[in-house]
Amino acid sequence: MKAVAPVFCVLLLLLSLPVAAEPENSLESLKKALAASFSDRKPLLWGETVTGVRTRLDTEKKVIALTLDACGSDRGRGIDAALMDFLVREKIAATLFMNARWIDANPELFRKLAANPLFEIANHGLRHKPASVNGRSVYGVTGTRNVAELVEEIELNARKIEAITGKRPKLYRSGTAYYDEIAVEISGKLGHQVAGFSVLGDAGATFSARQVRSALLKSAPGDVVLCHMNHPESGTAAGIIAAVPELKRAGFSFVRMSDYPLK
Repeated sequence: MKAVAPVFCVLLLLLSLPVAAEPENSLESLKKALAASFSDRKPLLWGETVTGVRTRLDTEKKVIALTLDACGSDRGRGIDAALMDFLVREKIAATLFMNARWIDANPELFRKLAANPLFEIANHGLRHKPASVNGRSVYGVTGTRNVAELVEEIELNARKIEAITGKRPKLYRSGTAYYDEIAVEISGKLGHQVAGFSVLGDAGATFSARQVRSALLKSAPGDVVLCHMNHPESGTAAGIIAAVPELKRAGFSFVRMSDYPLK
């Protein structure tokens, strides 16, 4: 009994110690806290420009924010090399919205783009889902089912980007660019402004080069242009390459979204 007593005492001591608390910034803690905070809220809005979505730069200067999505689906993991080479060669700034699947498919290229000061890396979600708290869908794509899944969609890709680049993204654009207003609020709680657009540049990489050029040439000061960088088969590159010199001659310059306040 004398030999057993010390062991018994140690066991009692261990059982009496408090269980380690979950870190405040753990994913599970975030999901639980935000789910509780928004448990009594029901979304009323659904669309691309619901309350809180930032669609323009807050300036009257002749600047345009060119934004390029990289969506990462099975047919959307490519890279429009002609477009990206043009932007680098001509020193055209852009904001790149990166989905986690695209990053995983193009890790070396992602690091190269993130290291280029011309480009700002932004959050395009984990699975490219519409931003919903109740599973609403658009274009046949089901949105995040609840608050917890929305937090995963935003936060896990934000942490992926930060782990690779050392910088946490400040802007979020959902898959399909659709939101309910509660999802926009939750994005803000996670440190992201929701980045919409004011110029539909390539309609999901379906526009012809002529249509892309025409869309961009309608840009006004402070516009945010939405195009794609993951469909080399599309007319996006040729359209942008045709439009940029004309916009420059008209006095426009290109900036990253975070270079100006948003509205």
